[in-house]
Amino acid sequence: MQKSRQKAGKRQAFTREYKLEAVRLSREGTKSVATVADELGIASNQLHKWRRDFEREGLAAFPGNGKLNSHDEELHVLRRELKRVTEERDFLKKTGGEFNRSAQQLA
Repeated sequence: MQKSRQKAGKRQAFTREYKLEAVRLSREGTKSVATVADELGIASNQLHKWRRDFEREGLAAFPGNGKLNSHDEELHVLRRELKRVTEERDFLKKTGGEFNRSAQQLA
């Protein structure tokens, strides 16, 4: 298997295909996970993590940089909306007294 990884600073970035192939090799059963990891030049705990991700997500396990699965994307949207609404609430709390005084003076 050809190594197809890119250097990003000190961290290694592996392509989706590389991870899937590493998981496939480790699941064949002819070699231990540690042996496969050593042959690929990665830490065995990294390969174990990739295997767990694959078992949980299947082929959608390694979406790549910036590509979120639907659940994570929904969570991201909801957190952004919560932040916006919280900021609006805090603003209204701080200025609420000013609006009440202005309304009473006009009446």
